[in-house]
Amino acid sequence: MSDFYGTLGVDRDASFDEIKKVYRKLAREYHPDINDDPSASDRFKEITKAYEVLSDPDKRQRYDMGGDPFSQFGGGANFGFGDIMDAFFGGGASNRGPRARMRNGQDALIRIEIDLQEACFGTDRELNIETAVPCDVCSGSGCADGAQPTTCGICKGRGETQQVTRSIIGQVMTSRPCAACQGYGSVISKPCNECAGDGRVRANKVIPIKIPAGVETGNRIQMSGAGEVGPGGGPAGDLYVEIIEVPHDFLIREGNDLHISISIPMTSAALGTKVNIETLDGLKEVVIKPGFISGQTVTLKDLGINKLRGHGRGDLIVHVEVQTPAKLSKEQEELLKSLAKLRGESGDVVSTHKRSDGHNSAGFFGRFRDAFNR
Repeated sequence: MSDFYGTLGVDRDASFDEIKKVYRKLAREYHPDINDDPSASDRFKEITKAYEVLSDPDKRQRYDMGGDPFSQFGGGANFGFGDIMDAFFGGGASNRGPRARMRNGQDALIRIEIDLQEACFGTDRELNIETAVPCDVCSGSGCADGAQPTTCGICKGRGETQQVTRSIIGQVMTSRPCAACQGYGSVISKPCNECAGDGRVRANKVIPIKIPAGVETGNRIQMSGAGEVGPGGGPAGDLYVEIIEVPHDFLIREGNDLHISISIPMTSAALGTKVNIETLDGLKEVVIKPGFISGQTVTLKDLGINKLRGHGRGDLIVHVEVQTPAKLSKEQEELLKSLAKLRGESGDVVSTHKRSDGHNSAGFFGRFRDAFNR
């Protein structure tokens, strides 16, 4: 027999709420409409079967006693202590009654990709998903036109049948879900041809969604009542939309701040210059002051990502690399030699100065890229 507790990953003394919480999490992960993995469908069936047993007190009790949890009849190990107590203290079908055909629908999870521009400023999307919707033909009743569910002739509408069995303590009367009506207490003799009595069908559905400014990968947006409609036309579950942010070509996000790297010639670093860079807000000017050192940064305030909760935006951090020419013309070489002579830098020995953190500044951009690509 399958280990239903192991399938859900819960302890044998887990409460109903714990079991339900774990099942909902696993169901969202392995639902075939969400997970394209070929093995997801089988896994979904396994956890659903385990939940069906462990969420039903009677089935769970029969399972814990070593019996068949899906047996419709008593005998042997298929009745538990609860059945004996029902027999002696007046329990039975009257305490439980038939189960409702209308049940809550399942939650659903989908993932969508957005770019950095959409993550910063927010956007409106339309989601085209396949889901369970109410059957238009029967309006969710599951019955053919003009038909109604009829009282089950076996259990007389109780949803359960009783059976007397012999045991070591004498005769014991046990109650079981009615096999004829599956515990509903009524039978749909003329089911709807469109939904086969389920009250719902699968169809494509367009759902508008507003993605707020400041979201990032991993954020989820809950849309109440946008999930699958339940059996029998029951209330729909919720739809969870998980955000996946696509990396930008040259902007790197760190929280609400953005980072960009640019290169300037050494002459521009020495004399100062102005550089136009592309940002999420269009072209912006970066002022490079004279004597700029490679590896320094310039901060452009409020050009980062809008804050998801709160006001304002992060900053845009511009990392500047000073380029040293690898090849010089004869004229350029002579000019540099003249400049070095004027500055007293024409000696053969040139001291190297390191950054305060002990690293050569030339390696900064390699570390910058590594830090944000981890």
